[in-house]
Amino acid sequence: MQFNKYDEYIKELSAKINSKILKNEELRNHSYFKIGGCTDLFAEPNSYDELREIIQASNKYDIEFYVIGNGTNLLISDKGYRGLVIKIGEKFSDITINDNIVVAGAGALLSKVAKDSAAHGLGGLEFACGIPGFVGGGVAMNAGAYNGEIKDAIYSVLCMNRKGEIYNYTRDEMNFGYRDSKVLTDDLIVLSVQFSLEYGDKEKILARVKLLNEKRTASQPLSYPSAGSTFKRPENGFAAKLIEDAGLKGFKHGGAMVSDMHSGFVINYNKATCKDVMEIMEIIIKTVYTKFNIKLEPEVKIIGEF
Repeated sequence: MQFNKYDEYIKELSAKINSKILKNEELRNHSYFKIGGCTDLFAEPNSYDELREIIQASNKYDIEFYVIGNGTNLLISDKGYRGLVIKIGEKFSDITINDNIVVAGAGALLSKVAKDSAAHGLGGLEFACGIPGFVGGGVAMNAGAYNGEIKDAIYSVLCMNRKGEIYNYTRDEMNFGYRDSKVLTDDLIVLSVQFSLEYGDKEKILARVKLLNEKRTASQPLSYPSAGSTFKRPENGFAAKLIEDAGLKGFKHGGAMVSDMHSGFVINYNKATCKDVMEIMEIIIKTVYTKFNIKLEPEVKIIGEF
């Protein structure tokens, strides 16, 4: 019955859009963790109109959908995802710079936006030069690093809701918080972002980009699949220090490991499963709570069938 519904859905959409709806796409191929089973359906729209058609048809056929970007902050179930995964990617990756205004599509690499802006002598996004995610995910999570947050550089955000309606929100309307925004609370899809940056000394801006990239390379386990910082920063202290002080640096469980380079990262060091990662996260949470009475919260988004 389910797959009859899916076939009808695909048939209807194929008459309206150019991009293909794929069946049984392996989600590990769309995750920085390199973990995850198959999704029933997978779509990568070419335009706002195609995205709207995909969403509205999903609503019509009562098909659950989840929107992803570069998969840098995602842990996907070994059993995959029941429903449709929509990837906002290359077709949404345009970057335009006009004076001090930078407009970037949700599928643009945040690091590329930061570097292109720096090359034009525009400062304000240097902190993001090493963040591997797309702009859309960065806005949704109010991504940050090295004492900078994406909210500080934003002028407005163009979003689509789950009905396919498009709205433009100012920075204040986005309700940014720590790793939070209106995108998450209202279940919106980021389409594009308008950044308002400041002209500065181009050589100094480029030098800061170079310095932060070197700092990231020297301190983070970039040679292993991961989802970046696994836990949010608690009110008291830092997750990485708490995990290290709890004696868990380098701790292994199945194919997952607390990085011996940066304790804030759980890495896929040897064909880890989602189960391995979730269990090691639970061990970390319990151990840190027992030792320091501080409850760590996951920063990584966990999706799929469990």
